[in-house]
Amino acid sequence: MQKSGLRKSKLYARYGKEIFMTARAGGTNIESNLALKHLIERAKKEEVPVDIIERNIKKAEGNDEIDYQANRYEGFGPGGSNFLIDTLTDNVNRTVSEVRFCFTKIDSKLGLKGSVEHMYDHLSKLEVKITSEEELLEILFGAGIEVEDIEEDGDTHLIIAAGYELDRIESVLRDSGVEIVFSKSGWFPQTTVTLKGDDREKFNQFMSLINDVDDVQAVYHNVATDIHEDKED
Repeated sequence: MQKSGLRKSKLYARYGKEIFMTARAGGTNIESNLALKHLIERAKKEEVPVDIIERNIKKAEGNDEIDYQANRYEGFGPGGSNFLIDTLTDNVNRTVSEVRFCFTKIDSKLGLKGSVEHMYDHLSKLEVKITSEEELLEILFGAGIEVEDIEEDGDTHLIIAAGYELDRIESVLRDSGVEIVFSKSGWFPQTTVTLKGDDREKFNQFMSLINDVDDVQAVYHNVATDIHEDKED
């Protein structure tokens, strides 16, 4: 129960920071700030308490000097694995020290800016319930949305589009009455590696360590997982 409580606490803190930054950047009106609206919807799905959401929106309306800086770290792990790590922090020195420690602990290291990012694509992925691909394309193209690919699996379709299109695609689909099973925007590796034995143990250790860093918002990696893990990572 203690571990579960700790995980929830970190999840709430990460959403709180992101809600604060999104509200400060685009305004606190959720009808005009689609990014904030959809972020709040995702937070509620993960059972983030309403008071945490409202508190961070209210904080964004204030004139205090609280602010967070976004930084991305890139690094290399065991067995050809690599990582992109997005952070929001009010103390860059503390964050880089904590991130570097995670790599050092598994005998790995941080890379230079751009050393890993070029091996990833920034994409939006949405799984939707709709039987007709033709109907789905008509909805998307009718709204001027271009997609990179659509993969059919029975009565569901996986939409792959540009990373910054997620909020607009979600709005168009909801307005058209299409059920969204899951949606995610992030960095996806162009190729993956499969880890076994000691390499897999080190990878698991790293993921445990990095997810305990309070300033870490998201971790992307090229280690092969099954589809269910991919939806959650």
